[in-house]
Formats: sequence, C-alpha cells, structure tokens
Amino acid sequence: MTAKLVISALGTDRPGLVDKLSNIIYSHALNIEDSRMTVLGGEFAILLLVAGESSSLEALQSAQGEIEQALNMSLLIKPTTATNTADDVVPYSVEVSALDNPGIVHNITSFFSKRDINIISLQTKRYFAPHTGSPMFALHMTIGIAADFNIAELRDTFLETCDGLNLDAELKKP
Repeated sequence: MTAKLVISALGTDRPGLVDKLSNIIYSHALNIEDSRMTVLGGEFAILLLVAGESSSLEALQSAQGEIEQALNMSLLIKPTTATNTADDVVPYSVEVSALDNPGIVHNITSFFSKRDINIISLQTKRYFAPHTGSPMFALHMTIGIAADFNIAELRDTFLETCDGLNLDAELKKP
C-alpha cells in the first residue's frame, strides 16, 4: 500500500543539501513525487511530497531527529493523502508587477479568496528596475477556477481592482 508524506525542511543554505536530503529519502525506499525548493535570504527551504510503503514512511518519521541533526535543518513531516483535483477546475495564470509596496500579496490573494478561488501556487520576487533602480515587485500565481465561473467578468473585475491599486496585471490561461 503506497502512502504519502509532505516534508518541509528549512536551514542555512549551503551546497549539497538537496543531494543529502534526497539520498536520505532514497535510502528509505521512498520516491519524491513533487517538490519545491528555494533560497530566501541565506536560508534554504524545500517542500517535498514523498510516497512509499507505510513502513518506509514510518521509518523516516522515526528518524526525523537524526535527520535534522545530520542536515542541520528543521523538518516538519506530515502524512497526507492523494490530491483531490476537481475535474471541473481550470488552471489560470495570474501575473502582477508594480513598484514594491506593502500589501500587494494580501490584496491579490484576498481578491481570489473572497470569490472562493483556490491558489495552487504562488511566487513573488523583488528586483530593481533596470534604468531607474526603483524597487519593483513581481507576483506569479496559478489559480484553479471552476469551469462554470464567468471568466470574462472575473478578469474585468480583477483588472479593475488592480488598476485601482496601481498594479499591472494579467489573468490568462497558462
């Protein structure tokens, strides 16, 4: 019987972390099915979905303390189930850019949350404009919209909201 775990790990960035963590997972006869990893500031963060036999997952969970010490990272390990992807949900891409200011992520996520639209993934980045050096902010996310949702109306309302917040935005099929 295949079961699944979500593993979140955080620690000071250094070369070899992904190699060491993936080797530990492999040595427990587990498979990495999905992952996200990034470096934020000087910290490395990774989120993994691993699958395998229940006994292998339990062995990994039992070794959590040893793994944390060996990698000098904090781990959160949580059992999970298969994803319930709805057949009637269509993915859409959201792109937002603007001069950096507090509240952009909150305003955008709130817009979709109030309409019961699920955020599937979200990435943000702060950078400096090439010619002016002004601090800029970019947001990319994928959302899942019910197939029977009025996309044209949603897009119009979203763009109007973003215009009011002085945000350049786009809502489109990926």
